[in-house]
Amino acid sequence: MVRVGYGQVDTLAGWMAHEYFDLEPLQRDDFSRRFERLHAWHRREQLPEYARFLAEAKIRAQRGMAADDLLWLVDGMKSRYAVIAARAAPDAAELLAGLSPAQIDHLRREFDRMNQKFLKENRSQESVAARRQHQQRNALKQIRDWVGSLSDSQETRLIALLQQLPLTDLLRHEDRLRRQREFLALLETRHIERAAYPERVRDWLVNWERNRPPGLARSFEDSWKRRAELYAAVDKMLTPEQRTHLTHRLQDYIDDFRYLATLKTATARND
Repeated sequence: MVRVGYGQVDTLAGWMAHEYFDLEPLQRDDFSRRFERLHAWHRREQLPEYARFLAEAKIRAQRGMAADDLLWLVDGMKSRYAVIAARAAPDAAELLAGLSPAQIDHLRREFDRMNQKFLKENRSQESVAARRQHQQRNALKQIRDWVGSLSDSQETRLIALLQQLPLTDLLRHEDRLRRQREFLALLETRHIERAAYPERVRDWLVNWERNRPPGLARSFEDSWKRRAELYAAVDKMLTPEQRTHLTHRLQDYIDDFRYLATLKTATARND
């Protein structure tokens, strides 16, 4: 699925851009050309690096993951996102500068629709019990995806641990709203000091956590630490078979990234 999905990401990105901005045909063509360049760079430069990153994660998983290892993994994913964001910023700024007021109004309506969808999917307007049940169900599913089936005793212990985690759906919703407000404000400056606009877009893309209010930032930091502690506790429960399942899953991603990068290189040589 990674191999198929990565090959179709340009189509998906184009569809999402049109959904959010209601792009005109020429804008869609411009977006596609720019995204194709970004995709080619990402395949060539980033996929091999992702494979190296996950190879280190596999070594840590084989020996046993502590909370610090989980935080290292999260920080690694954030830093790799920042590399993509910085690379995409100049093209993004050019595309955003060409949006019309009607397209920005369309974006506002799309934000409202997606925010309602987020609240519904996360049961955020329901009882605390419903929200917690949803969080636990998702967490257990993710754990099974990575380590295989769980025994009854493991599942019971995990549910007890998950009960101690703070609910994060409303925190995430609040942060979504913050980012959307920042983005709409950024769009309002797209025709002011055009030379400086790419750097403003880059700053918004790369430093996406920086402007969180202090209380919200502390809540997110505490949530990540407690989640890392939970997954470190999960690691200690793993049977040898489950650890093998985990390392094989990581190796599958490593193989996918290496294959996709090599495939593109071979195609480029054939061209």
